[in-house]
Formats: sequence, C-alpha cells, structure tokens
Amino acid sequence: MLLMSRTDNAVQRFIFENTDIRGEVVSLNNSYLDALEAHEYPEVVRRFLGELVASAVLLSSTLKFEGLLTLQARGDGPLSLLMVECTDQKSFRAVAQFRDDIVEAPLQTLLGKASLLITVDPVKGKRYQGIVPLEKETLAASLEDYFAQSVQLQTRLWLACDGQSSSGLLLQALPASAELSADARSESWNRMTALAETVQSSELLDLDHETLLVRLFHEETVRIFEKEPVRFICTCSQERSAKIISTLDRKEVESIIEEDGQVAMDCQFCNHQYVFGKEDIDSIFNEKPQIH
Repeated sequence: MLLMSRTDNAVQRFIFENTDIRGEVVSLNNSYLDALEAHEYPEVVRRFLGELVASAVLLSSTLKFEGLLTLQARGDGPLSLLMVECTDQKSFRAVAQFRDDIVEAPLQTLLGKASLLITVDPVKGKRYQGIVPLEKETLAASLEDYFAQSVQLQTRLWLACDGQSSSGLLLQALPASAELSADARSESWNRMTALAETVQSSELLDLDHETLLVRLFHEETVRIFEKEPVRFICTCSQERSAKIISTLDRKEVESIIEEDGQVAMDCQFCNHQYVFGKEDIDSIFNEKPQIH
C-alpha cells in the first residue's frame, strides 16, 4: 500500500463524533530545524527539545486565548533547561542549556531533580503559571501529570522526535455534552486511548495526519479540521533589547561602555546580537522604556 507523506509544519484538530473527546496532531520538520539552526545541540538535546516543541504546540492548541504559552523543564542535571515559547498564532521559538559533558541518557537522568513549568500569558487577563515535579521517565508522562494535578482534565500525549523532525498526538476529555453517562464517557475514553497507545514513533514521524488517524481509529467516526501552519519566529529585536538594558543598573552598563566601547546583547533563542554604543545607552536611560 502506498503511504501518504508526512504533514509539513502543521497542527490539526480532530474530534470523535458523538463523544466528548478531542484531539490534536502536530508534525514539524523545517520549522523545527529552523529553531535549532543557530545552535550546535548534541543529538540527545535535539530530540528532547523537539519533543518539548511538539508539546508546546499541542498545548497551545487546547487553549482559547490570545497570547503566549511558555513550557519549561528546569533541572540540576547535565541538561539544565529545555524551553519553548508558543503563540496563539502557532509561531514558536526554543532553547536548551546543557553541560559540555552531556551524554546519551533518559530525560529524567539528564534533567536530574527537575520541575515542569507551564506559563500562560494572555494579552488580556491574568498571567497563569502551573508547576509540577518532573518525576516521570518521559516528557509525555510528566505533562499528563500536570493536566491531572493542575487542570484536572484527562489528557494523554504521544511524542516523537528523531533530531530532524518532531511530531505529537494529544487526546483530551471534554466536559460532558454528547455523552452524559459517566460509564459511557469512561468507556469511550478507555477505547480511544487504547487505540492511540498502539501508535509507533515511526508512524508519528512519517505519516500524513489523515493517514495516521485512519490507521489508529479506522472503526471510529473522526472529524478532522483544517490544518494550521506552525512556524519558527524569534521575537527578539533592537527595541526589546533596549528595554531589557533599561532595567539594569546604569552605572554598571556605563562601565561596560567605558571598557569595551559598546554593550552587546545576544538573543538566547536565535543567537542574533544587538550592539549599543554610548549614545544609544544615554538615550535608553534618558527615555527609560518599559518592557511589555
């Protein structure tokens, strides 16, 4: 049988008709590679950061808001940080921090004692942050813990990344609507998650979304919505860098100017450097711009 080629840089929503279960599937290749282009990450870091990128896109798709979702895994091990920012427009940027002696190992081993932080920063409304210990062996399992503890929504995730592309599948139980019986809801949830549990990493990475969903749920009635493109976009700029400088101690900044003749700021996400001379620094502190 001829297989459909994988979906490129898109997230797609689907629902199971006559149930209260929704899903999201995401496939990233060029956009994922664009996010990593400015960094020389080891293969193990590329894979785990790819899983986090897929997770952030999936999670942002479950939220109805205009703003930014930030997903961070922070620990005291050789891999100290994995971080992804994703907007409601499905643009993202990502970064990792690690020691030079990092070697191939499970995520839990690399992170050490770690926490998973999820921050939702809407354009309108209050900022929200949830945090759970990152104690499970996989990122997917830790995120499922977060939803169970902090959001109290039944959620399952399956993630895959081979260092060149990244994919993920999410199932989530919705409030009772189509199925009012608790037994019926439980039976549907158990059936759908059991079917999804059969997915292979190669299927997530290689198959077109429609082909994947038919293969997993061929006996179910699945309604698939339009694809939403996902892009890597770094939001750094000269202006944002200037606003950050304005929060620093002026005397310390001026001492750097006296010593080096300039102040240079590097974006941790894309490695672009912004340079400020003495006149720029005088202007920044005289205007005192505020960070938005």
